[in-house]
Amino acid sequence: MLQSFDCLIVGTGPVGYVAAIGLARAGMKVALIGSADSVKRDGRTVAILDGSVRLLDRLGCWDAIKPFSAPLSYMRMIDDTGSLFRAPPVTFKASELKLDAFGYNVELADLVACLSNIASSHALITRFDAQVLTLKSAEYGNSAAILASGQTLDAPIIIGADGRKSLVRAFAGIEAKEWSYPQTALTAIFNHQRDHHDISTEFHTRQGPFTLVPLPGKRSSLVWMMEPKKAERLARLSDKALTQEVEKQAQFILGSMSMEGDRGLIPMAGLKVNQYANHQIALVGEAAHVFPPIGAQGLNLGFRDVSSLLEAFKGRHGQEALTKYNAARQADVRLRTAAVDLMNKSLLADYLPIDLARSIGLLTIASIPPLRRFMMQRGAGN
Repeated sequence: MLQSFDCLIVGTGPVGYVAAIGLARAGMKVALIGSADSVKRDGRTVAILDGSVRLLDRLGCWDAIKPFSAPLSYMRMIDDTGSLFRAPPVTFKASELKLDAFGYNVELADLVACLSNIASSHALITRFDAQVLTLKSAEYGNSAAILASGQTLDAPIIIGADGRKSLVRAFAGIEAKEWSYPQTALTAIFNHQRDHHDISTEFHTRQGPFTLVPLPGKRSSLVWMMEPKKAERLARLSDKALTQEVEKQAQFILGSMSMEGDRGLIPMAGLKVNQYANHQIALVGEAAHVFPPIGAQGLNLGFRDVSSLLEAFKGRHGQEALTKYNAARQADVRLRTAAVDLMNKSLLADYLPIDLARSIGLLTIASIPPLRRFMMQRGAGN
C-alpha cells in the first residue's frame, strides 16, 4: 500500500532526526526512514557547538540532551609534533565571547536516543524502522521509496541524511568526490583522577590530533588520530595497556586513568559535492560532506545544513526552497571543508616551512584579540 507524505527523510543519525523534527514543527508531514538501532556505544562522542545548541533549543530538543552533556568552556591546543618551530600552548576561553561554553560534549548514543524519543512523540513524524531498497520517480512529480519491509512511500521532497554511501545522493545524480587520509581515529571514554575543569585539550601530533574532551564527572572522551597500523595495534591491547598509552600521550595532565566501555576505530576520509540539492532532493550531513574530526566541525556542519534547510522552506515550497538551500550551503561547506583538510595535512607534512607557517598562524590568532574572537566565533558555529 502506498503512503504519501510531504517529505521523506532517509537516515536516522542525529542530522536526520533534527531535520525531521524541524520540518515537522514547520507543519510538514514527515516520514523518517532508517534503523532504530543505528548507533552503538563505542566511545564516540560529539561536541555540540554553540550554534547547534541554539538550533536544538529552538526546536525544543536541548533540555532533553543537556543533562547528558558536559560544557566546553575552554579549548586548549598543544603542539606535540616535535618540530623545531612549535607554538606555545594556546587556550581559548568561551567567556571572551560572553558565552558559558563553546559547546557541550555528549555521547553519540545518548544524543541519538534523546532525538529518537522526541521524534517518536511528534504527531507529524512517522517512523519506519526499515532499509530503503530503491528510490524511483512516482506520479505527480513525486519520488517514491520502496522499503525492505515491502512498504512504498512517496513525497514531493526527499532529504538524504544517509551518510557517505548515500543512496539518495546517487538517485539525485549528484556526484561526490571522495578521498582518504593515512589515518584512523581511535575512540574511547576514560575516567580520570584529576578534574578536567571543562577544558577540551587537543595535542597536535605528527600523525594527527590527540583530543581529550570533557564528559560529565571526572570523565573524558578520546579521539586519537594516527596511522592505521598503529591504531589497529592499540585497539588490540588490553584496557590496562591501552590506558597506559593514553596517559603517556596525554602527558598525564588528567592523572591516572581507567577505561570505560568499548573502543572504536574510524578510518579517516573526506567527501564533498558540488550540489546540495537537485530534482526535489536535498542532502544534509555526511551525505554532502565528510572530513576528519578536527575542531568539532563535522556534525555541527550537518546541523548548519538543517538550519539552512529550515530557513529555505520559510514561505517557499518544492524546488524554490531547494534552490535557496543549495545556494546557501555552497560557501560555508567549502570553506570549512578546506580549512579542516588544510589543518590536517599540515600536521602530516614533516616539512619545516609548513610547521613554521602553522605556528605563526596560531600565534597570530592567539595574540590579536579581534582576530582571536572572530576565529572563536567561527569555530563555535556562529
